[in-house]
Amino acid sequence: MEQLHTVAEQLKLLGDKTRLTMMVMLKERALCVCDIADLLETSQPNASQHLRKLRAALLVNEDRRGQWIYYSLNVEDKPYIQAILDGLPSLKEKVDLIQKDCN
Repeated sequence: MEQLHTVAEQLKLLGDKTRLTMMVMLKERALCVCDIADLLETSQPNASQHLRKLRAALLVNEDRRGQWIYYSLNVEDKPYIQAILDGLPSLKEKVDLIQKDCN
């Protein structure tokens, strides 16, 4: 039952359009919070709060590079999440607009 509860909580997090969009963007490549905030046209604190929830649910990893933290997907062991992401339209063109690292 605990595993079922965990899956339900993870799926509930993806019920939020912002978090689902973040996951689709991270499917393309690792991004820092400044990239994500720019792509979503939101503030960095708002993006950070959503990423904190995704990280707590073990759906994203974080990797510190200098002063920035980069986020990447952590769904290799979650085929139910991967199937959802695979079924959604790609945001590759939008993500590719981010050409440089955060400054």
